[in-house]
Amino acid sequence: MARVIVIGGGPAGLMAADVVSAAGVSVSVFDGMPSVGRKLLLAGRGGLNLTHSEPIDALLGRYGVAREFLSKSIGAFSPEALRAFTHEIGVDTFVGTSGRVFPRSMKASPLLRAWLARLSRQGVELRTRHRFVGFDDSKRPLIAAGSGAPKVEPADAVVFALGGGSWPRLGSDGAWVSLMADLGIRVQVLEPANVGLGIDWSEYFRERFGGEALKRIAITVGKERQRGELIVTVSGLEGGAVYALTPALRQTLACGRAEIQIDLRPDLDTSDLANRLSRPRGKQSLATWLRKTIHLAPVAIALLREASGDALPRDALGLARSIKEVRLPVTGLSGIERAISSAGGISLDEVGPDMMLRRHPGLFVAGEMLDWEAPTGGYLLQGCFATGHAAGRGVLGYLAERSS
Repeated sequence: MARVIVIGGGPAGLMAADVVSAAGVSVSVFDGMPSVGRKLLLAGRGGLNLTHSEPIDALLGRYGVAREFLSKSIGAFSPEALRAFTHEIGVDTFVGTSGRVFPRSMKASPLLRAWLARLSRQGVELRTRHRFVGFDDSKRPLIAAGSGAPKVEPADAVVFALGGGSWPRLGSDGAWVSLMADLGIRVQVLEPANVGLGIDWSEYFRERFGGEALKRIAITVGKERQRGELIVTVSGLEGGAVYALTPALRQTLACGRAEIQIDLRPDLDTSDLANRLSRPRGKQSLATWLRKTIHLAPVAIALLREASGDALPRDALGLARSIKEVRLPVTGLSGIERAISSAGGISLDEVGPDMMLRRHPGLFVAGEMLDWEAPTGGYLLQGCFATGHAAGRGVLGYLAERSS
């Protein structure tokens, strides 16, 4: 019987193992951590966002320049297919008001338990505390158990699903980058994605408003604009709206100075806002007037003052423009160790549509090891599940071709 090894026990690796083992092939999964799926479990603490229900064309657009590469794998294992898969293992899902898809329990642990039980029934062997440490002279992967000496695990095909470089304490530390480079594989530098940005707040704003939410705003970087919410941190801003703009921020910062623009009332245009601000203020303080007249929250008013140096225009039109264009200089992005995901990885031109390395037959890659990125909202997991599924199908095709 053929034997396949999967190196990495996250969503992409487990999906590849599931596809291959379901076909009756012997599969062993190796993971360097004491247990598999650790990043998945942490991601599910606040509600596991599995995928998104938006139309497939819009969904594929979330993957930017990697859209064409991922279109086949996501087309073959779509959000609907992912939901059918979770239902098959006993985990029902629902679509939230934002279009995001969640398990009914909102947690990752029931899904992971059910999935591991299924893999066990299919004969998949899990070996934790086993690290990938490189290749031997025949370009076969070397695996070390604990502090033991590295050795070659016999395999007819290998799937690498070692994650990117974010959340290193959970196992995705990017240590594989130099090992793949030694094999002659082109790897793009791992960079933070879906990460907070740095802003040099005043001491007052930082201490008074750290942890506050800026709701129903729009943020612009260059030509990119994103609506949503932000969280003020002591060092800058976090949240889905800024996460979606991480690629644009990285590009802007690489060219030098970066700036973001926040629209505190994106539901009103400048003229409508100016009309409302033309109403008599009377004896009200500016903060009270802005709160009552255009429903700005205290944190939004403070941000407006923070950006203007407390020198706000007195005329209605000028004030409206200031509210629509709060400009803040960005000092940088948080480090990759604090990022939700990472950009960069194995160059997509190194990989065929079956996820096999073009110059190394029998070696497959999946998940965040590949050079793609996506915003939060279910797109990250959808990409990992889909590329893992594609790698599993690729392995089966490769084995069938070898045996024919």
